[in-house]
Amino acid sequence: MKARLASAKRPTALAMSVAAAVSVVFASAAAADVYPAVTYERLTAAQSDPGWLTYYRTYNGQAHSPLKQIDAANVKDLKQVWSYKFPADLQQGFEATPIINGRFLFVTTPKDNVYAFDAVTGKQLWKFEPKLGAESFKTACCDVINRGVALYGKNVYVAMLSGDVVALDAQTGTLVWRKQMFEPGLGYAFSLAPLALDGALVVGSAGGEYGARGFIAALNPDNGNVLWKRFTVPAAGEKGGDTWPNGMQDHGGAPAWLTGTYDAASKTLYWGVGNPGPWLADLRPGDNLYSDSLLALDPKTGDLKWHYQYTKHDTWDYDGVNTPVLATIKYENKDYDAIIHADRNGFFHAIDRSTGKLIYAKPFVTATSVTGYTPDGVPIQDASKYPKAGTTIETCPSFLGGKNWWSVSYDPDKHIAVVPALHACMSLSGKSVNYMEGLPYLGEGFEIKPEPGSKGYGELQAINVDTGKKIWSHWSKLPWNGGVATTAGGLAFSGSLDGHLYAFDEATGKVLWQSPKLASGVVAQPSVFEVNGQEYVAILAGYGGANPIWGGPMAKAAEKVPRGGTLYVFALNHHG
Repeated sequence: MKARLASAKRPTALAMSVAAAVSVVFASAAAADVYPAVTYERLTAAQSDPGWLTYYRTYNGQAHSPLKQIDAANVKDLKQVWSYKFPADLQQGFEATPIINGRFLFVTTPKDNVYAFDAVTGKQLWKFEPKLGAESFKTACCDVINRGVALYGKNVYVAMLSGDVVALDAQTGTLVWRKQMFEPGLGYAFSLAPLALDGALVVGSAGGEYGARGFIAALNPDNGNVLWKRFTVPAAGEKGGDTWPNGMQDHGGAPAWLTGTYDAASKTLYWGVGNPGPWLADLRPGDNLYSDSLLALDPKTGDLKWHYQYTKHDTWDYDGVNTPVLATIKYENKDYDAIIHADRNGFFHAIDRSTGKLIYAKPFVTATSVTGYTPDGVPIQDASKYPKAGTTIETCPSFLGGKNWWSVSYDPDKHIAVVPALHACMSLSGKSVNYMEGLPYLGEGFEIKPEPGSKGYGELQAINVDTGKKIWSHWSKLPWNGGVATTAGGLAFSGSLDGHLYAFDEATGKVLWQSPKLASGVVAQPSVFEVNGQEYVAILAGYGGANPIWGGPMAKAAEKVPRGGTLYVFALNHHG
């Protein structure tokens, strides 16, 4: 029996009756399993939890599991336990990380569907299909994707392209509440997985390519009421507002479209901010705060503690949204509580997370727009790499970055960060543009080109965070768009567009195992979890996202990668 939940703003009689039908499906599948509540205390202790409770597994963004049943010696014996093929009409990118709590596994698909499974058997428990209208897809710049759910209490939360944030009963899929944060089709969208904190659910907007003024907001997880909302572009008269020409702040872009991280000890929320609008910097003189920046926020109020701007006055679309990972490092014989971050501008950063001061920044791909940083953390940018209307420049990396949104993984014991890097350059041609609500707001044309001297477009590389130096690399002719999960078993799991999930020796980069050919390429992050003493690895396959839309020669190289989504789960000697 299949059921769909109504897409009303609140639980109508129809929605509640359909949800009851979903409950019947659930009861027949797993009546013995009662959903375990996800408390703030569990989330702060997630590193010792056998599940994968939040987007990066833990608040610190490390995407590292303490599990070690699967290790370098036995990973060769990893076998598929179950899989689930999603409806054939979903041909877009499957970018969500599987989230696991007990035996409950949750994933999202393109167009904001939510599925719940028994993590051990693969039995579908329920699904939520909002059936969004075409207007919800109009201003989704980079495919109609969703990156996953948040768990809090007894609910599952999803932020949708339509501007709605939805709470679903985790046990049954019943609609609990629905809050619309903006009207669809006018520039904004949601594509991220929300972040659940202590009595707050945090989301950030997409829409930088449409000039939509970015924001980060916290909602009450009980009812969706807005607790606070912070725009990422200061208004005229506010601190930082003078870094924009007057009148441009209201459509300055600077989206906050990727899930942030959180330091429970200092009660600090870290959130990255994307590109300013329009792309053509010549039209908006100034540093353009807080575009391309890391914000350190008070999670109770949204007040700014400090900021660090990776790229000033950006004209290359070098969003600063990539994960701010909490790490303890020792650099030049001094210990730091740091943020590590592989930026789209091609530099791997270490930043003091209490002050926002730069520790180091070192290139991990060819970088010619930003060429370095001053000791005070100010980016050094080549003025000749700024196009004007009617002129063309060439630079590296491309607007897709030296690394895009794909998750890094950090092993706190080995002090290794494993980074999916992208080697591509571009030409940019300037052109005049005026802001019109709901229409692209770029002012630049572009063409992606191979990075000179590169061995391919994709490189999975390991970086010693105490030095910023590369330890090993694994090259790929195709872009490497899969996120990474490392484990205490000495492994790094990551999937590729070639249709395989790989297990690497984390210390050397040696490929220890690769899955049989999957139904499509991988553009998502794996998750690692344990149920009843059995360790599992889960991954979504389903090529899509930005590359086939904007990738030029990289899209051409991957044009034969099959489409469609499948969820795979692997284990050793599965015993149910």
